[in-house]
Amino acid sequence: MFQDKILLITGGTGSFGSTVLKKFIDTNIKEIRVFSRDEKKQDDLRQEIRSNKVKFYIGDTRDYESLNYAMKNVDYVFHAAALKQVPSCEIYPMEAVKTNILGSENVFRSAANNNVKKVILLSTDKAVHPVNAMGMSKSLAEKIMSSIALNSRDNETVFCATRYGNVMASRGSVIPLFVEQIKNNQDLTITDPEMTRYLMSLEDSVNLVLYALEYGIQGDIFVQKSPASTVLNLARALKELFKSDVGIKIIGTRNGEKKHETLLSREDFVKVEDKGEYFRLPCANVSRNVEKYFTIGDEKVTKEEDYNSKNTTQLDIDGVKKLLLKLPYIQDELSKI
Repeated sequence: MFQDKILLITGGTGSFGSTVLKKFIDTNIKEIRVFSRDEKKQDDLRQEIRSNKVKFYIGDTRDYESLNYAMKNVDYVFHAAALKQVPSCEIYPMEAVKTNILGSENVFRSAANNNVKKVILLSTDKAVHPVNAMGMSKSLAEKIMSSIALNSRDNETVFCATRYGNVMASRGSVIPLFVEQIKNNQDLTITDPEMTRYLMSLEDSVNLVLYALEYGIQGDIFVQKSPASTVLNLARALKELFKSDVGIKIIGTRNGEKKHETLLSREDFVKVEDKGEYFRLPCANVSRNVEKYFTIGDEKVTKEEDYNSKNTTQLDIDGVKKLLLKLPYIQDELSKI
C-alpha cells in the first residue's frame, strides 16, 4: 500500500506522528512529510530519525496556504494536529475552534483540491456526547468530515476517521504524570477513584489508523474495542510496578471531565458493523434523505446503550500491569530504578 507513496502527517511531531515514523522509516514508502508549527520539536525529531525519507514542513493547519504547499503530490494524510488538552480548550475555546474545526476543514479542502487518495482524521472518545470544548470541537470536525464524504463522488478523495480513548503514556497524559509523582515521592493525584478510562497503546492507535486506511470507505469511522480501567486501579498498578508506597490523594473531578468516556453512542451502536478487533461506523448515520432528520425514526435506538469505558472489558490491577509492561515508556522508566 505504501510502496512509492507520500504520506503527510499533520501534527507530526506528537506522540502519534513519532510512532508512525519509527514504524515506516525502513519500509518502501517514498516519503513521509511532517507538518507542524513547532520548529524545536521538528529539530528534535530530525535528530532522532535522521532519514532522507522524512521531510519537515513548518506551518499551521489554521493557515491554508502553508498546508496546501505541504499537500502537493501527497497520496495519504493522517490528520493528527489538534488541541487535545481539556483544560486549555476550556480556558481558550476559540483556539479549539480555530485548530480542531477550521484547521480540520482546511486539511479536508486542501486534500480534495490536491487529489489526495485518502485522509484519516484522528478523533477521540470525547467527541461522543461532548461536555467540554475539546470534545465539541472534535465532534464538529467529525461532522465536517462526514458531510464532505457524503457529498463526494466515488473517484474523489476518501475521508475516514478513527476514534480512540486515552493513549497510554502519550504526551500530556496521566501515566507520565503518575510516574513523575512516584519518582518525586509525591502523592498520586486522582480525580474520582471510580472514574474509568479506555487504555490503548500508541502502537494500537497507529494500527487502528492503518486499518482505516486499508479498509475504510467514504465517511467511515473506526473504533477499537479497547479495555478500560478505573483511575484508582491505574494508580495502584503503577505503584506496584515501581514498588512505591506514596499515597493517593483524591482531588475531585476537574472542569470538563466525564466520569466515563464513550466511543460509540447508542445511536451509533445500532448502526455499527463488528469487525472483530474493531467496530466500523458507516457514513449511513448521515443521509441526503432529509426525512431521516425530521419524520423518520429508528426504534432500535431505544433498545441499545452506549459503548463506553464503564461497560467495556474492565481490567483489574494485574490486567493493567500487564498492559503497562508492554509500553516502551514504562520499560524505560523501570530500567532507571
